[in-house]
Amino acid sequence: MLARIYSAAVLGVDAYEVEIEVNAAGGPPCVVVVGLPDTAVKESRDRVTTAVSNSGYYWPRGRTTINLAPADIKKEGPSFDLPIALGMIAAAQEIDDEIFADFSFVGELALNGAVRAVKGVLPVALEARRRGKRGLIVPEANAREAAMVAGIDIFGVANLRNAFQFVRGEKQLTPERGDWSEFFAHHQSYEVDFADVKGQSHVKRAVEVAVAGAHNILMIGPPGSGKSMLSKRIATVIPPMALEEAIETTKIHSIAGLLGSERAFVATRPFRSPHHTISDVGLLGGSATPAPGEVSLAHNGVLFLDELPEFKRSTLEVLRQPLEDGRVTVTRAAGTVTFPSEFMLVAAMNPCPCGYFGDLKRECRCSPVQVQRYRQRISGPLLDRIDLHIEVPAVEYRDISSDRAEEKSDAIRARVAEARERQQVRFRRDGKTTCNARMSARQIKAHCKLNDDSQELIRIAMTELNLSARAYDRILKVSRTIADLEGMEAISPDHVSEAIQYRTFDRNLWI
Repeated sequence: MLARIYSAAVLGVDAYEVEIEVNAAGGPPCVVVVGLPDTAVKESRDRVTTAVSNSGYYWPRGRTTINLAPADIKKEGPSFDLPIALGMIAAAQEIDDEIFADFSFVGELALNGAVRAVKGVLPVALEARRRGKRGLIVPEANAREAAMVAGIDIFGVANLRNAFQFVRGEKQLTPERGDWSEFFAHHQSYEVDFADVKGQSHVKRAVEVAVAGAHNILMIGPPGSGKSMLSKRIATVIPPMALEEAIETTKIHSIAGLLGSERAFVATRPFRSPHHTISDVGLLGGSATPAPGEVSLAHNGVLFLDELPEFKRSTLEVLRQPLEDGRVTVTRAAGTVTFPSEFMLVAAMNPCPCGYFGDLKRECRCSPVQVQRYRQRISGPLLDRIDLHIEVPAVEYRDISSDRAEEKSDAIRARVAEARERQQVRFRRDGKTTCNARMSARQIKAHCKLNDDSQELIRIAMTELNLSARAYDRILKVSRTIADLEGMEAISPDHVSEAIQYRTFDRNLWI
């Protein structure tokens, strides 16, 4: 008896359909799984047979062959347990497998038949809808996540018996309903706000410029000056995610297993802050099976690297591709996968190893050589890819003790949204470009024209500061953003001057 049932697996950030064939035949009792299964899939033989028995069903006692098609892609994880078990029951009882044709199934089985949560349910639901399936059967813990996909019924099951009885029409299940618009309305608030930050008005201005054009920013200052506090609030002034952005971001977090019943959808901009001991694989993604790293988990959000020089230099160098291309390609023996990684890089560092170089109130204990070596931990090519370098001085007592109300994130976000709207109108005919930071050389030439005074100002800066060609492009992009914030089409010398001031490293202020 042959039974056919459908499931899905994740490859990169998307899912593909897996057809599971269970064939029961005579011969010595054994269960064979073919179709490039990994260890977790191979071990499903013991989990599934035990779960089937403990659920009150029987499975084929002869030779049972389980094929996972397509056979040329490696199958990973325990998500095939539920469909394999249903296929074995159908084959043993010689049930027409047409009852499974309109559904797709995913879920891990416990030995008692309970269905446990799995990763990557959102892309599986999208694939099932694309395939025209009427419904998707998932673990109860994953039902809310999958229900965010409209156009397909999502049924959460607690155990194997519930799933089998439902497809046979012996039990009724109510489809899980998800309303992404309502979810957005109630989950787009942040726990932090720029109103919490006292003083540092010039740093807030730099942050506003950076966010308005999606530029990368580096903050340099002594310990306790508020670099981390400012960074954690940057996501609050980025315009809210559109539905497409939210779905793409949620898919990545679903694959990484970061969602749950309480957080079934990513409605706010991600903020990722990996520790400086992170490995290349942890930051970029990979492992034996290509999986998203921190740069992809920060997609459409903020990647914050605190104590930037403390990261291994080799780890920082892998950021070059995602910073330039907005995606990262991971190649392993299991295959090559591309993950999206359009994030805003926010980095922070002390001015020297002790943290007090240039401080007027505390003495620096570092020698010039130590300061130089500390700075050289960050390569020139990486610094060139960071558009704004801003100094963050220690906060004065009068600012800390002041009762003056600081500007809220909502007000800053409104100005940022207006500037980004101007950019979207400008780039409407230029493909996928949506912000100034992503402008190509052709777009810079077209949209960043300078008058004679601005040309002379930037010529002097290039000569005196010995700027690279990439730094020149960065200044033009930032100037364009400053003009957009002011609602001006032409870039003035004031805009260029302010952009040059955001190149602290190039101005050699602390050597």
